[in-house]
Amino acid sequence: MRLQKNYKRIVVKIGSSLFAGGKNKLDTALIKDISKQISDLMREGKEVVLVSSGAIALGMSILKLNKRPKELPGLQATAAIGQHELMHVYRQALAKYKLNCAQLLLTWDDFLAHRYVNAKNTLNTLLKLKCVPIINENDTVATEEIKFGDNDKLSAMVAILVDADLLIVLSDVDGLLDKNKKVVPIVSSINSEIKSLACPTSKKTTVGGMITKIQAAHIAVEAGVVCVIANGHKKGIIKQVADNPYSSGTIFTTLKTRHRR
Repeated sequence: MRLQKNYKRIVVKIGSSLFAGGKNKLDTALIKDISKQISDLMREGKEVVLVSSGAIALGMSILKLNKRPKELPGLQATAAIGQHELMHVYRQALAKYKLNCAQLLLTWDDFLAHRYVNAKNTLNTLLKLKCVPIINENDTVATEEIKFGDNDKLSAMVAILVDADLLIVLSDVDGLLDKNKKVVPIVSSINSEIKSLACPTSKKTTVGGMITKIQAAHIAVEAGVVCVIANGHKKGIIKQVADNPYSSGTIFTTLKTRHRR
């Protein structure tokens, strides 16, 4: 069954591999393109939440590190250095379209009890103010007990938190690839065969890979949120997928109905 729906509230996840790559340098052209797409969507009355990785990758660039720190204090310090630079770039890019942005740094604990309600209220208020929330895991304080470990699963939890209609997970590949390296266009059931197509990443600046993206898709669709994995390097991809989720990448469909806001 093809979904025909006007997606009003959209969560977009952007991974480090997109704008950092192997050089640990921010792709400012990509950020500008993403900002323009967000502006276009918001002019149509849509609401957009960004879940953006990149703090550690940018911190590595500033510190001139070739390898991701292995010890927790090193990761936390690198994230603290890179996070403000990440937000600075987003702020400048969005300001060109007269858009404000806000930073939210979350851990697993923030999705529990009263913290969950506080985070939800903050995000809903920011969206009413026509502001673009930019969310990242709070790597500066996160420990193994309270961290997500990757922003793929965080983006799925955020999509549920804000009652999103659509989750777009941007990667540096065209979607989930089958054994012949061709894109799987539609996934209606995340079974063992689909899971077997995933492989972990070997990139220096990232964690997760397709495995965690499928896990994120599973979390999202179980809660009634449609999820698309698409190539973030394609110009205008966010707007394209928001207009037609079958147009590019891999769509993970759901038959469940979300409880509306």
